[in-house]
Amino acid sequence: MTHSTITRPPETGVAEPAPAATFPGTKPRMLLVVNPWATSVSARLKNLVVYALRGRYDIEAVETQSRGHATALGREAVGEGFDLVVAFGGDGTLNEVVNGVAGSETPVSVLPGGCTNVVCRMLGIPTDVVDATEHLLQLSDELRPRRVDLGRVNGRHFVFSSGVGLDAEATDWVDSRPWLKSRSGDLAFTIAAVQSFVRNYRAKPPSMAVEVGGDRVEGVSAMVQNSDPFTYFGSRPLRVCEDIAFDNGSLSVVMMKRATTLDAPGVLRQLFSRNGRLAYHRRARSFTRVERARIVSLSGRPLPIEVDGDYIGTADEFVYEAAPGALLFVA
Repeated sequence: MTHSTITRPPETGVAEPAPAATFPGTKPRMLLVVNPWATSVSARLKNLVVYALRGRYDIEAVETQSRGHATALGREAVGEGFDLVVAFGGDGTLNEVVNGVAGSETPVSVLPGGCTNVVCRMLGIPTDVVDATEHLLQLSDELRPRRVDLGRVNGRHFVFSSGVGLDAEATDWVDSRPWLKSRSGDLAFTIAAVQSFVRNYRAKPPSMAVEVGGDRVEGVSAMVQNSDPFTYFGSRPLRVCEDIAFDNGSLSVVMMKRATTLDAPGVLRQLFSRNGRLAYHRRARSFTRVERARIVSLSGRPLPIEVDGDYIGTADEFVYEAAPGALLFVA
C-alpha cells in the first residue's frame, strides 16, 4: 500500500498540497471510529455504513467507550499503518480523533453523525450520512488528502474553533443535557446562551485578558478560530473572527470587551446579517494572523473553555498556538 506523507511546511506561510495515495490491486485500510452516543448514530445505521464501505475499503469499525477513547484509537491507527481514519459522529468525535493523529502521515475524514457537523459543511462533505458514505466510496481508488492547519490550546488541538467564556458556558449547559441537544438541536444552544448570559454575564461577568504580541485587551468572552465560520445555526454560518482560513498558517481572535443587554441586538445583527461578523461589533477587539495568544483570568475565577463545540473544563490560563499544516484531511 502507498501511504500519503507529510512534508513539514515552513514555520510561516501556507503548506504545500499533500500527494495522492493510490492502492493498485488492493483496498485502502480504514479505521471507522464510531461514537454510538452521537445525535444521529444508531446501531442499525452503523451496520449499514460498514456494509456499504466494505465494498471499497478494508474496514475496521470500533465504537468509542468513553471521553478520550477516540484519541487513543487515532494514535493506535497511526501505529498500525491505517490508510484513513474516519470519525463517525459529531465534531467532538472528530476533534478527539484529530488529537490522536495530528502531525502524523495518517489522513482523516468524517461521516456526519452529530447535531451541527461544522467540518462537513466547511469542507463540502454531504451532511446526509448516506450521501457522505457514497462520497467516501468514490474516493477509495485515489485518496487525495488536503493539508490543513490546526489550532492548539494548552496542548489540545482543535479543527475550527474554540471559545472561552459565554460560548463555553453555553456548551457546558447543553452537553450536560444530551436529551435536549438531540431533540432541539441548535435551539438548545440558543437557550443555553441566554441562560448563561442572564445568570453570569448580565450582572457580574468573568474578567479576562487576551495578550497577542505586545498588545493586551481586557474583556468578558473570547473566541478563537482556525477556519471560517465559527459554527452554524441550522444552515446559516455564524461568522465571528475575520481574515481566517484552514490553510493560512495562523489563528484569528476576537475579544468581547463588554456584554450587556444593550449590546445584545448589535451582536445578533452582526452574527445573522449576510455580511456581518462579531469582529465588526463596536464592543469587539479583533486580532488576525495570530501565531500565539494568551488568555488569562483576572478575577481568580477559573474560565470555562470549549473546543470544536465540546466543553472540556476550566483553567486560569490558556495558551493558543497555530499549528500550520498539522493535519491531512480527505474531503
